[in-house]
Amino acid sequence: MNVRVNWRVSCSLVGTVLKWLSAPLLLPLVIAVYYRENPLPFVITILATVVLGVLLERLTEDRDLGTREAFLMVSLTWFAVAVIGAIPFLVAGEGALAHPINALFESTSGITTTGATAMVDFSVHTQSILMWRQLIQWLGGLGILVLATAILSHLGIAGAQLMETETQTRNVTKLTPRIAETARLLWTLYIGLTVSQMVIMYLLHLVGLAPNMTLYDAIAHPLTTISTSGFSPRPASIAAFSPAVQWVVIAFMAIGATNFILIYLALQGQHKRLYESEEFRFYVGILLFFSIGIGAILSHDTIYPESIEATVRHAVFQVVSITTTTGYASTDFNIWSASTKNLLFICMFIGGMAGSTTCSIKALRWLIVLKSFRRDLFIAGHPQAVRPVRLSGGVVDEETIRDVYAYTLVSIIFFITATVFIVFDTSRVGLQIGEFEAMSAAAATFFNIGPGFGIVGPFETYEVFPMSTKAVMIFLMWIGRIEIIPVLVLLTPSYWRQ
Repeated sequence: MNVRVNWRVSCSLVGTVLKWLSAPLLLPLVIAVYYRENPLPFVITILATVVLGVLLERLTEDRDLGTREAFLMVSLTWFAVAVIGAIPFLVAGEGALAHPINALFESTSGITTTGATAMVDFSVHTQSILMWRQLIQWLGGLGILVLATAILSHLGIAGAQLMETETQTRNVTKLTPRIAETARLLWTLYIGLTVSQMVIMYLLHLVGLAPNMTLYDAIAHPLTTISTSGFSPRPASIAAFSPAVQWVVIAFMAIGATNFILIYLALQGQHKRLYESEEFRFYVGILLFFSIGIGAILSHDTIYPESIEATVRHAVFQVVSITTTTGYASTDFNIWSASTKNLLFICMFIGGMAGSTTCSIKALRWLIVLKSFRRDLFIAGHPQAVRPVRLSGGVVDEETIRDVYAYTLVSIIFFITATVFIVFDTSRVGLQIGEFEAMSAAAATFFNIGPGFGIVGPFETYEVFPMSTKAVMIFLMWIGRIEIIPVLVLLTPSYWRQ
């Protein structure tokens, strides 16, 4: 068999990205020095990253990144960064993360912005390790994609093609004539929003509205909010903080799940673009609909005696958290009634807007599905009619509609298959979990949400699962983050043949 894919190019460019990954590792290294903790986990990881990156980079001097090479590079980059991210956990050797599978689970959960954790006792981990855990989620939100695009574009490589391969979006909307400039602009916006939340959260502490918000917390939590990731160095997540902090987190979770290009245009004074975007109106409508529904149920729930403000806040918080795939918790929603948990379960399948840091199926695809289904119902009664699907004034081509239907179907099939495996594999080792718990665990990992229900509730841990189940969940988080297609393409024999 003649292999057509130039895998050396893909691996060489992965090496370039890994080499630059050593820079973010300096932050937890500085924190380790500041708190007088062991810096070795980060020193070793920096050396490993640089050495591996340079070795891979030297595989070839060719920089011709074709479509096939882009698919391979995207898949390998996310996996390689997850492996590198696990090294500090292994070298530190603290708690459950001392086991290689748990360390890779935690790192993959971080870089894919899932937020599912294998940690059991947070107190055994150093401040620097906990900060690294936060940082890898921030990198996974928008950082790796934008960083890789900027680096490759600087090298004269098709950065736009990489971005389209990663996001499965045709015709990436450019804010500037050059994709490298677009990448830098998005990177600046991403950093700006993160820093803005840091400042706001620490100001809340200074004015007395967040008494237990330390400077460390004010830095750590924005890293996993705007990236819609969900890790927290606090075992109680956002429930550890005041209502004022929770409202701020709600706002930034919602912003993180909004199309970043749309955010940029709005900041430039083009506020009408928000209203003109059908996807944005649909996304906001979903958040309002489920928040009102859950809030109404909670207000009549006698086993949930909270004030009106607290009821509204927790309802809005958890709907925004789950829908945007962030996975933060402001309260233990495991104790909520079955109806509210079922509504939250539906939210797991939605996701935020395309072009954001969020995961899951995404609001854009659901909007296209609904519009095309309504079109099909109309044509069923009017066979001679020609009625294209329109979105924000433009026509959605039929190939895109077919792609959306295919992706949604494949996602559901993966979810069902994962649920069956989790039930089987846990029962094999004597860990009995209910079907709803298994469904929520499958959805939480494959759609990169983090917490589920029951055994994987908001304040629980995935450490209880057997290593074989966690290994499969690692695969689910990886393939779910890069939206299935790049990995499935690699598994087709025709991809590798002439």
